[in-house]
Amino acid sequence: MHPDDTIAAIATPLGEGGLAVIRISGVRALAVADQAFTPVGENSRKPSAADSHTIHYGKVLRAGKQVDEVLCAVMRAPRTFTREDIVEITCHGGILATKTVLDTVLECGARLALPGEFTQRAFLNGRLDLAQAEAVADLIHSRTELALTAANEQLAGKLSQRINQLRDELMLTLAHIEAHIDFPEEDIAPDTRAALEGRMERGIEFMTELLRTANEGQILRRGIRAAIIGRPNAGKSSLLNQLLGHDRAIVSHIAGTTRDTIEETANVRGIPVVFIDTAGLREAKDEIESEGIRRSRESLTKAELILHVLDASEPLQDEDEKLLAEFAAKKRILVRNKIDLPIKLTSDFRLQTSDSPPAVDVCSKTGVGLEQLKDAIKSLVWSGSITAEMAQVTINSRHQDALRRASESVRLALDALRADASLEFVALDLRQGIAAVGEIVGKTTTEDLLDAVFSQFCLGK
Repeated sequence: MHPDDTIAAIATPLGEGGLAVIRISGVRALAVADQAFTPVGENSRKPSAADSHTIHYGKVLRAGKQVDEVLCAVMRAPRTFTREDIVEITCHGGILATKTVLDTVLECGARLALPGEFTQRAFLNGRLDLAQAEAVADLIHSRTELALTAANEQLAGKLSQRINQLRDELMLTLAHIEAHIDFPEEDIAPDTRAALEGRMERGIEFMTELLRTANEGQILRRGIRAAIIGRPNAGKSSLLNQLLGHDRAIVSHIAGTTRDTIEETANVRGIPVVFIDTAGLREAKDEIESEGIRRSRESLTKAELILHVLDASEPLQDEDEKLLAEFAAKKRILVRNKIDLPIKLTSDFRLQTSDSPPAVDVCSKTGVGLEQLKDAIKSLVWSGSITAEMAQVTINSRHQDALRRASESVRLALDALRADASLEFVALDLRQGIAAVGEIVGKTTTEDLLDAVFSQFCLGK
């Protein structure tokens, strides 16, 4: 990344729509926009002559020909997302119109932004810390109200405030340790030693509490993957349609209708669940079905939860027993489907399992039992109630790794202090712990770390 460059990208999803936005940011944003945008009307201005935070009507010209009729928003530094000059051109949302406006802007001196580069500039210019920058991506990808709340809390700095407080406490402890290193003739007084140990103990306890939120945080951000399995014609596709609330999979009485995996996300009790409808697991009848079954099994290895659908209108089959045994090690729910028909699959089918998984009776044709199934899914993947308060400090996998390293280093420093080891060793471990904590908010960064974080963003953000 070259911070002196002026960058541009489409900031709205590609495709046909009413409007699209091309964002320009950098030291030459106003000059680039001056070349691309022609004001129309006596109250419209060239971007370089416009007041900050004003919108102007005009058109974009390319080689003297009109590309589109647009609105041009001018925002001058530092009161912008990147703390650089920003111009946003709003054009019609057609694919060709949007791309042509962007091409015109690039020809006028901007370069195409890298994924996440606008947010990266916001971080580098002090507009956001690294945890807040990650929250921008979480906000965009939120699929439930609770995930949205968690992203907004992190963007508002709730997690950062606690991390910075932890870091300040550890820095104060390190300052005391280093002061005694500089004056070795003075022993640490008992009350001072107790205060230093207490501060480190509180830091370890706080990090332990945060680490407990890692699982919930990851579930809120990316959801869980739940594969729907069963022998052909057990009602897997009908169940998927009921869970989604609309017809997504083709439903037919002909066995083997689903030839490929189908993935869709639904909100289940506040948790984003990616449901995967798989091809019926049986001996394949042809090459296409064989490939569908192969893909199904590949999806099953990545699924955190199995919904095993059984046909209640038929006795337990050999294929059912094989699947019950095959997925015994997976977290699963047994779904007895077609309970609107005469029941031939009695409740003793659970005797075939060794792990006593929860079982739910449903009718995927009418939706009977669907709410009980959703409750069972939530209970299996999330213990306790889901509250907005817990969303304030849920951590992601990067935070989790940093906190684990920080906690281990601070614990080593505490053990060394209690064992009367050389204070240089105590300070060394404490510095490593502080550096790991600093990674969370970006006070300790490397180029590789920033690349890893911002490469996950979309273009234009």
